[in-house]
Amino acid sequence: MAKVNTNISLDPALKSEAVKLLKTIGLDLSTAVSLFLSQTIREKKIPFEIKFDVPNDTTIEALNEKQNMKNDKKTYKRYSNFKDALKDI
Repeated sequence: MAKVNTNISLDPALKSEAVKLLKTIGLDLSTAVSLFLSQTIREKKIPFEIKFDVPNDTTIEALNEKQNMKNDKKTYKRYSNFKDALKDI
């Protein structure tokens, strides 16, 4: 099968990490990209789920604050309902 050259722009650190990882499983970057494109065509979609499992710093801070509020009942005021909380604001 004839091949064509294709140029893609990548972040240098991303490329470096990918090349290192792919090498450990016996693939080069060109083969990995070809596999990705083949699967994309075959499945007619991105061949993996795109998701964000790692919370960002703001979310982590909010989760920590929630836990602190739950654990420190003396410092944080409690309300029996949302209407009472709104009145207090």
